[in-house]
Amino acid sequence: MQLYIYARSGHNFGLENVRRTSAICKMLDECDPILATADYRAATFAKQNLDVKKGVGIDVIGNLPHMMERSDMLIYDDSGEASATMQEHMRDFCKLLYKVGQDIPYDIVDNDYFCKNNKPANHSAIFFGDDDYHNYFLDLALNSQKIDIPLILGHYFFLGNEDKLQTIFQTILQEDQYKSTIKDTKYLLTSSVHSCLESLASGNYPVFFRRYDKQQQNLNLLEKYNIPIIDIQTNNLDQIIQEFDKITKQYPQTKQIKQFDISQIKQDILKVLEIFKDLVPSLEYKQQM
Repeated sequence: MQLYIYARSGHNFGLENVRRTSAICKMLDECDPILATADYRAATFAKQNLDVKKGVGIDVIGNLPHMMERSDMLIYDDSGEASATMQEHMRDFCKLLYKVGQDIPYDIVDNDYFCKNNKPANHSAIFFGDDDYHNYFLDLALNSQKIDIPLILGHYFFLGNEDKLQTIFQTILQEDQYKSTIKDTKYLLTSSVHSCLESLASGNYPVFFRRYDKQQQNLNLLEKYNIPIIDIQTNNLDQIIQEFDKITKQYPQTKQIKQFDISQIKQDILKVLEIFKDLVPSLEYKQQM
């Protein structure tokens, strides 16, 4: 009997689901979960940077049954990847099944961020996102002047792009500095909804700017928490930063984000693990699977 947590991910999809499900992994640490990501690099990233203890890459959600056993438990964050038919099979296959966005909210945030810093060390920072597959952010930066706001690099930024960005930004921060920077930065300029939530949980003031190279998830959460949005079509980052500066000078009143109480889900999972801990499937049962 095992608990699996699945997150859709990829070099042109990003890591928002992975950051969210990694937070769930930490909250359910007593249940000894295994994080399964669509991209193996995301699983490695989660173990190295997000305090996940066990992680594997499985390519697509449809590969889960090749790894799981019938009556295992699953929490999944697929962003529409699983069809209605597949979800029906999942309900039949799993002893317990939870869906992020339905049983667990999309605005769940790692509890580490809920430690408000009254005097953040950094005035501002930029985190575009974990991915820039179509060079959207790179093109914006290359058409801009030298920028003195620190940039946190994304996990899926191409190596050559990092070298080019270093000629534009005076300060480049590596991905292992992400959490400390989010927590210790007063104003965050980002195209990641989840990073906005992490900044907000830390007691800081995120500003979201819309990207036009991909469809983004959970934009409704920006309105829910009254997070300001920069939505202008431009070919350079200078205009976006000008708008960012205006917003920081008259920042609106945001709503407080609360820690999600996962205790009931944890109790249900631990109860199943306790019941099944001494049961071993018979050879006949395994053959039927």
